[in-house]
Amino acid sequence: MNRSFLFLADGFEEIEALTVVDVMRRAGMNVNTVSINKDKKVTGAHGIVVEADTLFADNYYENCEWLICPGGMPGATHLHDYEPLDKLLTDHNNKGGKIAAICAAPAVVLAPLGILDGKEATCYPGFEDKMGKSLYIGVQVAALDTIITANGPASATKFALAIVANSMGDGIAREVANGMLLS
Repeated sequence: MNRSFLFLADGFEEIEALTVVDVMRRAGMNVNTVSINKDKKVTGAHGIVVEADTLFADNYYENCEWLICPGGMPGATHLHDYEPLDKLLTDHNNKGGKIAAICAAPAVVLAPLGILDGKEATCYPGFEDKMGKSLYIGVQVAALDTIITANGPASATKFALAIVANSMGDGIAREVANGMLLS
Protein backbone atom coordinates (compact mmCIF):
# COMPACT_ATOMS: atom_id res chain seq x y z
CA MET A 1 0.00 0.00 0.00
CA ASN A 2 1.33 3.40 -0.96
CA ARG A 3 1.94 6.17 1.54
CA SER A 4 -0.73 8.79 2.20
CA PHE A 5 -0.20 12.35 3.38
CA LEU A 6 -2.25 14.60 5.67
CA PHE A 7 -1.35 18.28 5.43
CA LEU A 8 -1.13 20.59 8.43
CA ALA A 9 -1.19 24.39 8.52
CA ASP A 10 -1.51 26.70 11.50
CA GLY A 11 -5.17 26.86 12.47
CA PHE A 12 -5.99 23.25 11.50
CA GLU A 13 -8.85 21.48 13.28
CA GLU A 14 -7.11 19.10 15.68
CA ILE A 15 -9.88 16.49 15.94
CA GLU A 16 -10.17 16.21 12.17
CA ALA A 17 -6.46 15.80 11.57
CA LEU A 18 -5.45 13.56 14.44
CA THR A 19 -8.51 11.32 14.31
CA VAL A 20 -7.86 10.58 10.65
CA VAL A 21 -4.20 9.75 11.23
CA ASP A 22 -5.04 7.60 14.26
CA VAL A 23 -7.75 5.60 12.48
CA MET A 24 -5.66 5.09 9.35
CA ARG A 25 -2.69 3.88 11.39
CA ARG A 26 -4.92 1.53 13.41
CA ALA A 27 -5.90 0.02 10.05
CA GLY A 28 -2.25 -0.42 9.13
CA MET A 29 -2.22 2.33 6.53
CA ASN A 30 0.98 4.25 5.91
CA VAL A 31 0.10 7.93 6.53
CA ASN A 32 2.40 10.82 7.35
CA THR A 33 1.53 14.26 8.66
CA VAL A 34 3.10 17.05 6.61
CA SER A 35 3.73 20.61 7.76
CA ILE A 36 3.46 23.36 5.18
CA ASN A 37 5.21 25.65 7.69
CA LYS A 38 8.94 26.33 7.70
CA ASP A 39 9.31 23.82 10.54
CA LYS A 40 7.49 20.72 11.76
CA LYS A 41 5.63 22.45 14.61
CA VAL A 42 2.07 23.36 13.69
CA THR A 43 -0.45 25.05 15.99
CA GLY A 44 -4.04 23.90 15.74
CA ALA A 45 -7.15 26.08 15.87
CA HIS A 46 -7.48 25.42 19.60
CA GLY A 47 -3.86 26.05 20.51
CA ILE A 48 -2.67 22.44 20.48
CA VAL A 49 0.84 22.26 19.05
CA VAL A 50 1.60 19.18 16.96
CA GLU A 51 4.92 18.13 15.48
CA ALA A 52 4.38 16.86 11.94
CA ASP A 53 6.23 13.82 10.67
CA THR A 54 7.78 15.75 7.77
CA LEU A 55 7.98 19.07 5.96
CA PHE A 56 6.24 19.50 2.61
CA ALA A 57 9.46 19.74 0.57
CA ASP A 58 10.92 16.60 2.14
CA ASN A 59 8.48 14.19 0.49
CA TYR A 60 8.24 12.38 -2.80
CA TYR A 61 4.53 12.41 -3.70
CA GLU A 62 4.57 10.22 -6.82
CA ASN A 63 2.42 7.12 -6.46
CA CYS A 64 0.99 8.21 -3.13
CA GLU A 65 -2.45 6.94 -2.24
CA TRP A 66 -4.33 9.69 -0.37
CA LEU A 67 -3.81 13.44 -0.05
CA ILE A 68 -5.86 14.62 2.94
CA CYS A 69 -6.80 18.13 4.03
CA PRO A 70 -8.29 18.73 7.48
CA GLY A 71 -10.46 21.76 8.03
CA GLY A 72 -10.34 24.41 10.69
CA MET A 73 -9.95 28.10 10.16
CA PRO A 74 -7.68 29.67 9.25
CA GLY A 75 -5.96 26.32 8.62
CA ALA A 76 -7.95 25.56 5.47
CA THR A 77 -7.19 29.03 4.11
CA HIS A 78 -3.48 28.53 4.79
CA LEU A 79 -3.58 25.19 2.94
CA HIS A 80 -5.29 26.82 -0.04
CA ASP A 81 -2.81 29.71 -0.06
CA TYR A 82 0.14 27.30 -0.26
CA GLU A 83 0.72 27.03 -4.01
CA PRO A 84 2.86 23.85 -3.95
CA LEU A 85 -0.05 22.02 -2.26
CA ASP A 86 -2.56 23.44 -4.76
CA LYS A 87 -0.41 22.11 -7.61
CA LEU A 88 0.02 18.73 -5.92
CA LEU A 89 -3.73 18.37 -5.32
CA THR A 90 -4.57 19.40 -8.89
CA ASP A 91 -2.01 17.05 -10.43
CA HIS A 92 -3.08 14.16 -8.18
CA ASN A 93 -6.73 14.73 -9.09
CA ASN A 94 -5.96 14.96 -12.80
CA LYS A 95 -4.37 11.50 -12.75
CA GLY A 96 -7.27 9.99 -10.78
CA GLY A 97 -5.57 10.03 -7.39
CA LYS A 98 -7.49 9.89 -4.13
CA ILE A 99 -8.20 13.10 -2.19
CA ALA A 100 -10.06 13.60 1.08
CA ALA A 101 -11.09 16.85 2.78
CA ILE A 102 -13.24 17.66 5.80
CA CYS A 103 -15.03 20.67 7.29
CA ALA A 104 -14.04 23.93 5.57
CA ALA A 105 -11.38 22.25 3.39
CA PRO A 106 -13.74 20.95 0.66
CA ALA A 107 -15.03 24.50 0.09
CA VAL A 108 -11.86 26.47 0.80
CA VAL A 109 -9.17 24.14 -0.61
CA LEU A 110 -10.70 21.76 -3.17
CA ALA A 111 -13.60 23.67 -4.74
CA PRO A 112 -11.52 26.66 -5.93
CA LEU A 113 -9.20 24.21 -7.71
CA GLY A 114 -12.13 22.63 -9.59
CA ILE A 115 -11.50 19.26 -7.94
CA LEU A 116 -15.14 18.95 -6.85
CA ASP A 117 -16.70 20.13 -10.12
CA GLY A 118 -19.66 17.90 -10.99
CA LYS A 119 -19.08 15.65 -7.95
CA GLU A 120 -21.26 15.07 -4.90
CA ALA A 121 -19.56 16.62 -1.88
CA THR A 122 -20.26 18.05 1.55
CA CYS A 123 -18.65 20.67 3.79
CA TYR A 124 -19.05 22.54 7.06
CA PRO A 125 -22.46 24.26 7.30
CA GLY A 126 -22.19 27.87 6.16
CA PHE A 127 -19.56 27.13 3.51
CA GLU A 128 -22.03 25.75 0.94
CA ASP A 129 -21.85 28.94 -1.14
CA LYS A 130 -18.11 28.34 -1.65
CA MET A 131 -18.59 24.83 -3.08
CA GLY A 132 -18.37 26.08 -6.68
CA LYS A 133 -19.59 23.65 -9.30
CA SER A 134 -19.81 20.70 -6.93
CA LEU A 135 -23.08 18.90 -6.30
CA TYR A 136 -23.46 19.83 -2.64
CA ILE A 137 -25.25 17.25 -0.49
CA GLY A 138 -25.90 17.90 3.19
CA VAL A 139 -24.57 14.65 4.66
CA GLN A 140 -21.87 13.87 7.20
CA VAL A 141 -19.62 12.05 4.73
CA ALA A 142 -19.79 11.92 0.94
CA ALA A 143 -17.64 9.01 -0.25
CA LEU A 144 -16.91 8.61 -3.96
CA ASP A 145 -14.29 6.40 -5.62
CA THR A 146 -11.50 9.00 -5.49
CA ILE A 147 -12.96 11.88 -3.45
CA ILE A 148 -14.18 11.76 0.15
CA THR A 149 -15.53 14.86 1.88
CA ALA A 150 -17.04 15.37 5.32
CA ASN A 151 -18.83 18.13 7.15
CA GLY A 152 -16.95 18.70 10.39
CA PRO A 153 -15.41 17.57 13.69
CA ALA A 154 -18.23 15.25 14.75
CA SER A 155 -17.80 13.37 11.47
CA ALA A 156 -14.03 12.88 11.77
CA THR A 157 -14.17 9.19 12.76
CA LYS A 158 -16.77 8.34 10.11
CA PHE A 159 -14.65 10.26 7.55
CA ALA A 160 -11.50 8.34 8.55
CA LEU A 161 -13.33 5.01 8.39
CA ALA A 162 -14.58 5.89 4.88
CA ILE A 163 -10.95 6.38 3.81
CA VAL A 164 -10.02 3.01 5.37
CA ALA A 165 -13.00 1.28 3.70
CA ASN A 166 -12.06 2.75 0.33
CA SER A 167 -8.47 1.51 0.57
CA MET A 168 -8.76 -1.69 2.56
CA GLY A 169 -12.40 -2.75 2.33
CA ASP A 170 -15.44 -2.57 4.56
CA GLY A 171 -14.29 -5.54 6.67
CA ILE A 172 -11.11 -3.82 7.83
CA ALA A 173 -13.04 -0.60 8.48
CA ARG A 174 -15.50 -2.57 10.63
CA GLU A 175 -12.64 -4.25 12.52
CA VAL A 176 -11.09 -0.87 13.30
CA ALA A 177 -14.48 0.54 14.33
CA ASN A 178 -15.12 -2.47 16.58
CA GLY A 179 -11.68 -2.10 18.17
CA MET A 180 -12.56 1.52 18.94
CA LEU A 181 -15.91 0.37 20.45
CA LEU A 182 -17.89 2.20 17.78
CA SER A 183 -20.28 -0.62 17.05
